[in-house]
Amino acid sequence: MSVVFVMVPIALVLAAVAVTAFIWAARDGQFDDTETPAHRMLFDDQETKRGR
Repeated sequence: MSVVFVMVPIALVLAAVAVTAFIWAARDGQFDDTETPAHRMLFDDQETKRGR
């Protein structure tokens, strides 16, 4: 039973860190545009330097 008194504060601290990281990422714009980077590699127009 005494392990509960150790694990509950550790769980609360980990949850607080996760929520803080999510809020920081959301405010920093990490979730603003999730599709463009995935499509950017398909439309790469840069020519290679093989003599083309």
